Amino acid sequence: MIAVYNQAAEGDILMLTFAPSTGRQNVETKDNVTVVTDPESGDLLAVNIAGLADELGLTDEAGQIFLTDEQAAIVTKTIKAAGFDIQVEAEPSKMVVGLVEEMTEHPDSDHLHVTKVDVGGDERLQIVSGSPNMTTGIKVVVAQPGSMMPSGEIIWPGALRGVPSAGMIASGRELKLEGAPDKPGALVLPDDFGPVGEAFSFEKAKDLYNDGRIDTDY
Repeated sequence: MIAVYNQAAEGDILMLTFAPSTGRQNVETKDNVTVVTDPESGDLLAVNIAGLADELGLTDEAGQIFLTDEQAAIVTKTIKAAGFDIQVEAEPSKMVVGLVEEMTEHPDSDHLHVTKVDVGGDERLQIVSGSPNMTTGIKVVVAQPGSMMPSGEIIWPGALRGVPSAGMIASGRELKLEGAPDKPGALVLPDDFGPVGEAFSFEKAKDLYNDGRIDTDY
């Protein structure tokens, strides 16, 4: 689930995205809650809720937010009071520190790589990457499926030239980090940046660019 709030741009509406749209949508509104589902599968795609800014303390937020357990309980109560049986859970950031463990060449590309990336716990993701500085043994920023990039792009599972890819290995440019080179290439993190699986810190990365501790010469 991706939660977004931007009162200046959208008004007092909390927008929750659960899955990518397949084109056709079934939209149902009751009271201050709008639910969007896939008309064929019935899968939940999105929920929009109006008028919760004060109760959730969101008046100063603009962009992606991460609901606390208390906020998620308020959202769930509001949705169910409107007549929808939907449970909302607090979720941490899906943009994490990863470790590239394996890399092979894409079978149908002269510049894409197929990687296996450790993102914490027992989870390994297959991610297709076109980064020219990709190699094994490096720490990178992984936007797992369900992540929102600073541009507003949402990352979902997909495939590149027929090879499944579960997420994206991000560049400094894609993360809109000050000091990042304006060219493609994975943001390679120092070994001491943080443990694998830890939520990525934009502030910490910004400091590393300012201190010259991130290699941009590739």
